[in-house]
Amino acid sequence: MSWVIAIAGFCALIVLHEAGHFLAAKAVGMRVERFSLFFPPKLVSFTKGETEYQIGAIPAGGYVKITGMSPDELRTIDLRLAERTYYMKAPWQRVLVILAGPGVNLLTAFVLFAVVLMSGSVDGEVAIGNLAPSQHTVIALDTSAIDAVAPGSGASGLLQVGDRIVAIDGRRVSATRPVTSLLRNHSCAGATINGCAAATPARVTVVRGGQTRTFVVTPHYSSANKRMLLGVELGYPIVAHYGLFAAIGASAAAMWDTATSTITHYFDAIVSSKVRSQLRSAIGIAQDTQAAVARGPGFALVVLGLVSLVLAVVNLFPFLPLDGGHVVWSVAEKIRGKRISIGTMWRFSSVGVILLAFLVLNGVSNDISRLSG
Repeated sequence: MSWVIAIAGFCALIVLHEAGHFLAAKAVGMRVERFSLFFPPKLVSFTKGETEYQIGAIPAGGYVKITGMSPDELRTIDLRLAERTYYMKAPWQRVLVILAGPGVNLLTAFVLFAVVLMSGSVDGEVAIGNLAPSQHTVIALDTSAIDAVAPGSGASGLLQVGDRIVAIDGRRVSATRPVTSLLRNHSCAGATINGCAAATPARVTVVRGGQTRTFVVTPHYSSANKRMLLGVELGYPIVAHYGLFAAIGASAAAMWDTATSTITHYFDAIVSSKVRSQLRSAIGIAQDTQAAVARGPGFALVVLGLVSLVLAVVNLFPFLPLDGGHVVWSVAEKIRGKRISIGTMWRFSSVGVILLAFLVLNGVSNDISRLSG
């Protein structure tokens, strides 16, 4: 079921992207010939009005076919349709239509992040915090504070709920030296088996009721945790509470951090084999989305938001056939004051296309290697 939900989510992002182009094109009077989920060959289709809606066989994205997307097409276009073609519209209208696709993906990511932040989902907020470390979505409690004491443990009858552990054997507890790491010097007298007592007890210093007290506590080995334990449960981090405006600000900041790191990552991949080995293709993205769905709705929504954000960022790269390429050439035409041939556009875009194809093939190769073990 998680695979079905993951694929449905991925398809929804593609449809939203193409719907942005479609609705903007209709709004400025362009003729849309085809709206396709996935690429040819065609599996199923139907026609409504002047637009054919179809599902293709190759699940690598989608597209909207607008009449006259190439200036060379204008030579054979029916004159009755000429004024509704892409290249007969003003450059600003073309830019609007092209940016509408990535714009919808950016809006989708923004909304998903904000919803997760307002929902209080622990997995979701931690995931956003991992994507954008500058956003403190998790509030760290004093993790040395005791939440519970296990009956029959070494701490039972000595330590109490609410005690704050400040030192073990005279060594201060800190973020870099938690309680568990300070117990590594203690080991069992004989064989290390589950429940064996440490050969030497630990001197545990706590603050209780504003006073500092030291207790001699014998740690016991836990085979499940593979370390010595005092027999206490410590406090855990909690997620921050976000209202509407706080969630809006944190979502926008997280998107900015993630978008800039995505761009940097792709540029680094061009020159670094180590970075290239981390690239993922649609195969890997589908696997990650499925794993996210299995972890729960909060985490799944963050991953879908991330995929939507990356889809927008990559589509804005400034070379054809990506959306950013169409924007660049529309702006160039406006500045130049006359048409630019499709051949010129593709010659200038060829380097970018080759680099993108190189990175995509790397991502596919990495995913195939992971699948094969």
